[in-house]
Amino acid sequence: MHIWVDADACPKPVKEILFRAADRCQVMLTLVANQPLFTPPSKYISTVQVPAGFDVADNEIVKRCEQGDLVVTADIPLAAEVIEKKANALNPRGELYTPENIRERLNMRDFMSELRDTGIQTGGHSSYGNKEKQAFANQLDKLLART
Repeated sequence: MHIWVDADACPKPVKEILFRAADRCQVMLTLVANQPLFTPPSKYISTVQVPAGFDVADNEIVKRCEQGDLVVTADIPLAAEVIEKKANALNPRGELYTPENIRERLNMRDFMSELRDTGIQTGGHSSYGNKEKQAFANQLDKLLART
């Protein structure tokens, strides 16, 4: 398994969990972003900087990921694309996207976007806290235990 991270919007606590997990489990971790990123020194951790632009990082992740890899992203269309490639997709809040739930997530995303386009305030996610961090760490551990 190779872990790919859609790193531009990934919360710092998630990156820190991933850094520790990569070293502990000796699994390759690559952060993909359109800006330079700090990573701790490790033979298991690398970064790929892509040019700025719409979906450039997403497209790079889709191009590089393979069956059985893990992609960490909050981007539902990206998650759908990697699931089609038989990779795993996990959001920073610990929700595992699956072939069974991704279509529903895409439909809800589109519906909420349409509401916002009409001027309706839909709110957003609650702040990222210990509960979300723990849910992510637990789901990551389950996925890593399968390898």
